[in-house]
Amino acid sequence: MKNTFTNIDEYILLFPQEVQEKLLELRKVIHSQGSELEEYIGYQMPAFRYKGKPMIYFAGYKKHIGLYPGAEGIRQFEPDFKEKKYKFSKGALQLPITEDLPLDLIHQIVLFKMEEIEQKKS
Repeated sequence: MKNTFTNIDEYILLFPQEVQEKLLELRKVIHSQGSELEEYIGYQMPAFRYKGKPMIYFAGYKKHIGLYPGAEGIRQFEPDFKEKKYKFSKGALQLPITEDLPLDLIHQIVLFKMEEIEQKKS
């Protein structure tokens, strides 16, 4: 995808309605974790910072939503991903477009990433 966007809203509008809805839902659940989260575009993807530190990225695709919580974020929740039969790799998780987003799991991942940043600061 050509980088023709400057913010997350523009990025989301590049996708078909079904993907847009999932991206907006994901964005909302991440935002709900706290007012200290800041949106930005990183690596040509929507991303969030916590206390100035990169925390999590996401991206839209034709058949899935990519969530990028980093290697520790994947390792911490690997049993959940296996149980739900999600495809994942060292730093990426694929959430199928055809299924509801696992909002509770995403919530837990975001909280984990926030705590990880807090631990590194102390």
